[in-house]
Amino acid sequence: MAADPPLLTWPDLTKRPRPEPDATVDYGPDGMHKVDVWLPAGSGPHPTVLMVHGGCWQTSIADRKLMNWLAADLRASGVAVWNIDYRGVDRAGGGYPGTFLDAAAATDALRTHAARFKLDTSKVVAVGHSAGGHLALWLAARPRLPADSPLRTPGAPLPIAHVVSLGGLPDLEATAASPDNGCGIEVVGKLVGGRPDPYRDTSVPRLLPLGLPQDLVNGREDRIIPYRFATEYVQASTKAGDRVQLHTVPRTGHVELVAPETPAWAKAKSLILEALDK
Repeated sequence: MAADPPLLTWPDLTKRPRPEPDATVDYGPDGMHKVDVWLPAGSGPHPTVLMVHGGCWQTSIADRKLMNWLAADLRASGVAVWNIDYRGVDRAGGGYPGTFLDAAAATDALRTHAARFKLDTSKVVAVGHSAGGHLALWLAARPRLPADSPLRTPGAPLPIAHVVSLGGLPDLEATAASPDNGCGIEVVGKLVGGRPDPYRDTSVPRLLPLGLPQDLVNGREDRIIPYRFATEYVQASTKAGDRVQLHTVPRTGHVELVAPETPAWAKAKSLILEALDK
């Protein structure tokens, strides 16, 4: 029997030609306050994905361009992509509350620019990878933030209709208690801030139920994000009354989740298109 091919590494993805977006929007003064817009052919309105990159919440590890290959694949399938960036914990102004407020502002800017780019905001699907999976779920949970949270913003948050998390870390408490996670535990402290209860407005399980469908796509051989993070979140969110499904992809690690030629992305893409009624 032939051996399984080796798992993808980051250079396997990042050394290939990188597709480019159709436009870039500023949503604030910092160099990371950017959104790349990917527009399919046609007059619109275009079904729209809100895309959130990972990188352990650290700008030095990854920015929005890591998602370009997936964004291009969705664009070719008739889906617009609003691919956001944000300040990581290693940037001035990042951490708590800046990283969260950046993600929120970038998301709400979609509504501001929807008419310009002919984007349909009636059923936005949020897609996040790794730490971006946490942020995608958190963005969907914004209506449930505590009334006194500094992460609440004026006006109603852009509604998220569905979340697809690709190897995400939804439970920050579990992540901080797990030295075997590929991001480490110190970064979580920088993300949530030194407060008496730092997880009450940052960790998704504290904000359940989200009241919207969620799909988790995880590689069974992921060595960066422990598989139990997915199973434990599904258990907690289901108990809270949410509709959550875990899709486990065999012979798949962490990089495969953002490589467009893989079975993992084929599964995620089918979930996205179904959620968008395409």
